[in-house]
Amino acid sequence: MTSSRLIARYAIEHRDHFEVRTRFSDTTETLRLPKETPNLPSLTAEHPAAIWFERKMQDDFGLRLEGTWDTRPLVHQERFPPDTHPMLTAFDGTRHLTPSTRHPYPYETMDGDGVFEVPVGPIHAGIIEPGHFQFSQAGERILHLEVRHFYKHRGIETMLEGTDPLHAWPIVERISGTESLAYQIAWRDILLHATHAELPESLRRYHALLLEMERIIHHLTDLGFIPNDAGFGAALAIASRLAEDARRQLKSLTRHRFGFGAVRQKIPADYNPQKLLEWVQQLERELKAFSDWILDVPSLWDRFDTTGHLSRDDARTYDAVGVVARASGLPLDRRDTPWYRELGWECITETGGDVAARFHVRLREVRQSLTLVRHLAEQVVPIGAEAWGTIKDGRYEAFVESPLGELYMTADLEKGRIRRFFVRDPSFVNWQVLHRMMPGNIIADFPLINKSCDLSYAGNDL
Repeated sequence: MTSSRLIARYAIEHRDHFEVRTRFSDTTETLRLPKETPNLPSLTAEHPAAIWFERKMQDDFGLRLEGTWDTRPLVHQERFPPDTHPMLTAFDGTRHLTPSTRHPYPYETMDGDGVFEVPVGPIHAGIIEPGHFQFSQAGERILHLEVRHFYKHRGIETMLEGTDPLHAWPIVERISGTESLAYQIAWRDILLHATHAELPESLRRYHALLLEMERIIHHLTDLGFIPNDAGFGAALAIASRLAEDARRQLKSLTRHRFGFGAVRQKIPADYNPQKLLEWVQQLERELKAFSDWILDVPSLWDRFDTTGHLSRDDARTYDAVGVVARASGLPLDRRDTPWYRELGWECITETGGDVAARFHVRLREVRQSLTLVRHLAEQVVPIGAEAWGTIKDGRYEAFVESPLGELYMTADLEKGRIRRFFVRDPSFVNWQVLHRMMPGNIIADFPLINKSCDLSYAGNDL
């Protein structure tokens, strides 16, 4: 892991000051800001991805940003009352907000002869959540892209404040549907730290198996949709069937297609490793046939190769994670532990940094996940759910390699309740590096590039 990598930056309100925590890969730095002058020095000169964290604190708590090029609202939309900060303890969440005068959002634009703007979203033709993309164009060529999200205002962080940690599961596991099991495992680890409990090895292996199932489903879905966005719909039909078969396997294991509730429940008494291994063997055969077929379609790879290129330096500068980072040559994966390596795991990287590289990483990771499932399946013995002990106050954090990349979660527990909950989905940093993939590509390639990264809207918008 790169020692200076920025992971998260977030604020906590105290009676007379704000505490700003900055989590790097090797340390956590804390800054105290008086409420009278809550001026926050920006980190964007060294870590450009800090800007969304900082703008979010500006909107949520009213902090004043210093030394940055961008103080525009992030989560406040055009008619959101500008002096209203919903994460302050003084904010009355039961009061209906009166929309203010519209404040047009000043998008980043480029000047020049023949340069024009193309807005896409926030409502889309596809079945996706709201998100806005503002393109600066010179003909078909993309000059610049600005991503603007945060339309949902779900209030996840404040919703969990004051909650009994053992009652937080239904909210935590639904923050982002494609990463439900990853979110559950992160919360499991926080509870383990808070209760000083040890997870039985059989449960640990079962949860790891479920996480790889979630990764398989996610990657198979992408292996269909990426070619589909290049006009090759046949791949979507085949990969969607394989992903559906995998989701049905997950339901047979957890009683739910998305695995809701799986980590807090016991291993089913009817757990059948043989049935799971038969499915693994079948998928391995079908995946090989799919791979042999799709890798031999020259017209498809003409669209993939060199499209949406992200250099290794840009991936590092913007603190990218997950497939986005690994396809640009950065070996970042939270499974890089002796426990996973003993199961046969190794970090999969490509160096191309383009759509082709991201497709190859996903294809190889599905194969590897199937190998991990095979090794884990026979080592799981049906046992009861974890019995949590007494929860001790303190600050706790967890990391999980979700299907989208590194997931970071932290919670402050006080008097047996959640005082502050914060999660940084991998998409929160990866959305910010998307614009570096766009210049020089045509606008018709945007769906292809975007899907090759496959970022979460829900996990991004708390």
